[in-house]
Amino acid sequence: MTTTATPALAPRTGAEVLDVAPVVPVVVVEEVAQAVPLAQALLRGGIGVIEITLRSAAGLEAIRAVAAEVPGMVVGAGTVVTPEQALAVTAAGASFVVTPGSPPRLVDAVLDLGIPALCGTGTLTEMLTLAERGLTAMKFFPAEVSGGAPYLSAVHGPCPQLRFCPTGGISPANAASYLALPNVGCVGGSWLTPKDAVAAGDWARVEALAAAAAGLRTAS
Repeated sequence: MTTTATPALAPRTGAEVLDVAPVVPVVVVEEVAQAVPLAQALLRGGIGVIEITLRSAAGLEAIRAVAAEVPGMVVGAGTVVTPEQALAVTAAGASFVVTPGSPPRLVDAVLDLGIPALCGTGTLTEMLTLAERGLTAMKFFPAEVSGGAPYLSAVHGPCPQLRFCPTGGISPANAASYLALPNVGCVGGSWLTPKDAVAAGDWARVEALAAAAAGLRTAS
């Protein structure tokens, strides 16, 4: 069942982040010791990217551990909401950052750091504002309650140059409908790393979920 992902080069832009894997696992790590085996299980399943969020006290050190100990895994930092956090995750070794929204001060900090980013958008105005700053790859969040796949399909007409990673309410049931859109590079989802599996150290289950997710690109 093991289908280890081909090691990906560190992305140089947000656009390159979108092309690493069809699904970006969005992970809350409660204990730093969980981070490395979790990332290794994803990699064995064929998913070579992970977004470790700052929603827990262990998030920053988990990013540091995966960046240092899991060669071939592209590790990103999620739920980055302040310039100070953007600086901290960059210093910890994150290859990219993901923000839930795009306030000007935070976007300024990300651009100044030069780290690839998927900044959060939920409206056309936010999308166009980021495009004015030279960012054409972005996060669409929260995807399902912000109009879902039909909204992104409608956006493609006036903004064909923009590409997205929709996150929020994405599951195996609807992921393929997003990935079929021409302006979606990947989706973000938490279903690859269920809390009970991570708590139990059930890395075989995580690997199996990753393998199924890795096949979504072909299926779409």
